[in-house]
Amino acid sequence: MTINKTKDPVKIGLLFSTTGVASAMETSMMKASLFAVEEINKNGGIDGCELQTVSHDPCSMSSKYRDFAEQLIIEDKVNIILGCYMSSSRKAVLSVVERQNALLMYPAQYEGFEFSKNIIYTGAAPNQNSRQLGDYLLRYVGKRFYMVGSDYIWPWEADRVMSEMLASRSGIVVGERYLKLEAPRKVFDTLVQDIKKQSPDVIFCNFVGESITHFYQAYADAGLDPKSMPIASLTTSETDIQAMGTAAGVGHYTAATYFQSVDNPVNKKIVERYQSKYGTDELTNMCWDSAYFQVHILANAIMNAESDNINILRQSLLGSELNAPQGRVRIDPDNHHTYVWPRVGRVKEDGQFEILFEPTHSVKPDPYLANHDPNGWPTDTIMKAV
Repeated sequence: MTINKTKDPVKIGLLFSTTGVASAMETSMMKASLFAVEEINKNGGIDGCELQTVSHDPCSMSSKYRDFAEQLIIEDKVNIILGCYMSSSRKAVLSVVERQNALLMYPAQYEGFEFSKNIIYTGAAPNQNSRQLGDYLLRYVGKRFYMVGSDYIWPWEADRVMSEMLASRSGIVVGERYLKLEAPRKVFDTLVQDIKKQSPDVIFCNFVGESITHFYQAYADAGLDPKSMPIASLTTSETDIQAMGTAAGVGHYTAATYFQSVDNPVNKKIVERYQSKYGTDELTNMCWDSAYFQVHILANAIMNAESDNINILRQSLLGSELNAPQGRVRIDPDNHHTYVWPRVGRVKEDGQFEILFEPTHSVKPDPYLANHDPNGWPTDTIMKAV
């Protein structure tokens, strides 16, 4: 559709779960997307055309992401989908958007080692969170790691990347365990007892959804101390800390491109506007940030392309830049991933993150870790203490 001629609404699909195991994070991502759409429409839409959303709830089930992606494209006549959190859901949608020549904008950190001309990846690749967290922990916390996570591709690959880094730095893995996404709480109690026996320096945690809450609460109930055996994660966010209870999260680490506590004018203004709409109890997080800014990048690209035709729009998207809450981001035209701002944070008593390290500039995405130094920070990154 040529938008400046028809003035018809520009439709996009939203594919986030508001029910099921991933609902807490994906509801946050949905709200961020709708908030951004509202901002765009209040400012005149896309060259006078309203940005209109069509959404479905996949209930955190991979098969439903696939089915709803097909419905959005074929029945709802949508060719741009924003959504997915877990890699299993992205993989389910990938086959659909490639077959139908549609576009998925994916706002979550993930395991890397993927490229599709039909996906724009706006979350962190492994060189933009895993390596920063591993380097911080090896320098300042310890070298004996116990790996835990949900039983699917993202945790497996995240642990593999971290294990390779440990091997290059004289670290060791003292245990490794994966649990089903629907695992009951009592299973986490058993896991924590085994971790306690192994007494690692660090627990590298890649649980997702409700499992994050179960694990941190089981850890706290076992009387373990983050000062001597902290949990370090690539997924635990402000939203998860709120769900588990702040006391269960204090002292633990997360590596992320964004924390609500990021101290820049853009973030402060956007968080203030967001919380004035939804209330001060509505927290932002790493995936919220990506879900928010990718809507604005998409709207700008459609306006510049004067079309939502995928073959035309793709060229407008690649190389796009925006002042996002995390900092200025850019879609890399080489690999469809995003220049982002890796940070390492530790949970404070108010449930927010104290930012311990952050970069002086955004980091180029390297989803295949082709140009990465396994012994430290990415070669183009200069970290500073905060």
